[in-house]
Amino acid sequence: MYKTKLISKIALSFTLIANAATAQQQNLVHYANTLQGTNSKFELSYGNTYPATSVPFAMNTWTPQTGKNGDGWKYQYFENKIRGFQQSHQCSSWVNDYAVFSLMPVTGKLVVMDDDRAASFSHKNEVAQPNYYSVKLDNGIKTEMTTTARGAHLRFSFPTNGTAYLVLDGYTKQSQIKIDVANHKITGWVNNCRWAPNNFKNYFEIILDKPFKTYGTWENKKGEIKAGNNADEGDGKGAYLEFAPGTVVTAKVASSYISPEQANLTLATELGGFKTFDDTKAASTKIWNDLFNRVLVEGGTEAQKATFYSCLYRANLFSHRFFELNKEGKPYYFSPYDGKVHDGYMYTDNGFWDTFRAQFPLNTILHPKMQGQYMQALLAAQEQCGWLPSWSFPSETGGMIGNHAISLLTDAWVKGIRTFDPQRALKAYYHEANEKGPWGGANGRGGAKEYNEKGYVPYSQRALGATAQSLEYAYDDFCGYQLAKSVGNKEYMASFGKNMYNYKTLYDPSTRFMRAKDENGKWVTPFDPLEWGGPYTEGNAWHWQWSVFHDIQGLINLMGGNKNFTAKIDSVFSQPSTIKVGGYGSVIHEMTEMELIKMGQYAHGNQPIQHMIYLYNYAGQPWKSQYYARKVTDKLYNATENGYPGDEDQGQMSSWYVLSAMGIYSVCPGTDQYVIGSPTFKKVTLTLENGKKFVIEAENNSKDNIYIQSASLNGKPYTRNWLSHYSITNGGILKFKMGSKPAYSRGLANADKPFSVSTITR
Repeated sequence: MYKTKLISKIALSFTLIANAATAQQQNLVHYANTLQGTNSKFELSYGNTYPATSVPFAMNTWTPQTGKNGDGWKYQYFENKIRGFQQSHQCSSWVNDYAVFSLMPVTGKLVVMDDDRAASFSHKNEVAQPNYYSVKLDNGIKTEMTTTARGAHLRFSFPTNGTAYLVLDGYTKQSQIKIDVANHKITGWVNNCRWAPNNFKNYFEIILDKPFKTYGTWENKKGEIKAGNNADEGDGKGAYLEFAPGTVVTAKVASSYISPEQANLTLATELGGFKTFDDTKAASTKIWNDLFNRVLVEGGTEAQKATFYSCLYRANLFSHRFFELNKEGKPYYFSPYDGKVHDGYMYTDNGFWDTFRAQFPLNTILHPKMQGQYMQALLAAQEQCGWLPSWSFPSETGGMIGNHAISLLTDAWVKGIRTFDPQRALKAYYHEANEKGPWGGANGRGGAKEYNEKGYVPYSQRALGATAQSLEYAYDDFCGYQLAKSVGNKEYMASFGKNMYNYKTLYDPSTRFMRAKDENGKWVTPFDPLEWGGPYTEGNAWHWQWSVFHDIQGLINLMGGNKNFTAKIDSVFSQPSTIKVGGYGSVIHEMTEMELIKMGQYAHGNQPIQHMIYLYNYAGQPWKSQYYARKVTDKLYNATENGYPGDEDQGQMSSWYVLSAMGIYSVCPGTDQYVIGSPTFKKVTLTLENGKKFVIEAENNSKDNIYIQSASLNGKPYTRNWLSHYSITNGGILKFKMGSKPAYSRGLANADKPFSVSTITR
């Protein structure tokens, strides 16, 4: 009797402990809507996203497909037919996808071509969360998806009154298919990829839990079907399987860039332990809930929480892990640069011109271990292809402008992430900054000779974006200088230090704008600050005026002091939202998005101006940064299909929101500072990888109380308009008292201003 009571008591204790643990971790994954930003098209972007079912930073994701094979807009909310459920890696609609294959359930007549098999659906029958996607098509078939880091678990429920087919599509370019009837298995590879070595293949293995009635192969150029064929190879090869009517069939899928054997190993290690679809889903749910609870927000509305966790989800999708785990659990990878297999880490699918600004700084807070691996991967990539990546997809494309890998490396180093050799990084950047690579505008440095000699890249019809390039080069050279200074390399300090002030050569005091110069040092005319393109990349003079991240004080001095500087920012908002297409010759979507938000010439839908609202902190009017930070987070973001004011861009726009909603922003990556805005929530609790907690509390926070009245850090008064990275990682409490009116006398001392290299001695 006593023994029975003791066992019952112990069992009750374990139950109470388990319940307490469950109570501590909230179920937050349901807040994140993966359809956020999907109502996009070529002419107008509300995000240019797709509903990726994924775990954080997975090697691949899975998504429903409404677009035709090869279409960069793979899922558009306004479409009403689904063509397949595909493995995806796409980081931008503008660069398309790679390593894709898809599965599509079909009932009735066997149809294989993507136009023919497309089935209608309604969003009311759709669930789209990070851990789980499901849709019941109008023909009665239900598809469900959940994922692991390199695999997926899918479940297809067919109606009882019709045939049941599952069609595998090899997408574009070549593929190989092998059907193993006895073991309910399909293996093969696809090689659809624009930027990769010739020997690139994505090997896959699919194991189904039900026997096939019939099977065969087909090709997606003409739709020719070979019934009973169990193997094929060539352009667009696919497979089909038939099951009994009413079958509920699950498919475990894994893929590898290394070998078929590695795909088999990955399937066993990542999915082998899950007996059911629901087991896999539960594991994915836990991963996302663990992450979301590490950034726990309290006090906002349900809509604000939905926006926050939807953005936090998307901030944790890119970059993709490109490494795999061998039998010993050690990382190795097929290099997308030299086509060989190497030990270690590799990450791909990211454009640094977008993401150096906020997505990577957010990673330094949430994922310092991964960030350390990433820095190793950057230098490995440089060794394998001769250049630091700028936009990998999966190898180097050279997309956009600037040499921002040095921003990532320096930002990691100054924040204590020191997993790489800084001298090697400096040598790699020196090469990057003085040579032009063979790919794109950001592979090496176009106009390096002129930039070094004159302090700017001369503008001509052959040097489009020259002013924008010059400004970003100066910032990158600051990062090189900063890293060199941190490790005492005087040679590189001198080399980069002389160029980090080059932005001054392009400031025209007569117009008070950054302008283009020709090769003789004369201002290029005619000049209209409203005209897009020409010397400016994806923007105009109003947008590029502020791209001096590292020396805002120097910019203030150029512009004649605080009063002139803040008046100029004010005028960005007071200007009409006039569009002049300029060098582009026609309206591009970024122009339309600026016009739609009705905030003057403030174009939050693109990167160059996204930091501008925080610059009031440098010039004696921090309350205006607080005002606009709250206005932009509230007005321009939501959790719906129209959730972004422009391209989301591999987590950059989402990371802007996450940081800003917490009350901080990374104006100058490469320093250890975040500039303060106005927190959206009454409380944010960050649980860091080191186990410490950093809490941001905003007393009296509300829709109207957006201004900081006073602040304290760990119980001591805090007047600064910036917060150090180490204040966060050491743990502690930052408390704000909020009010409805600006505190005009707070945060005005020189020490309260954020970092500028011109005042580095203060």
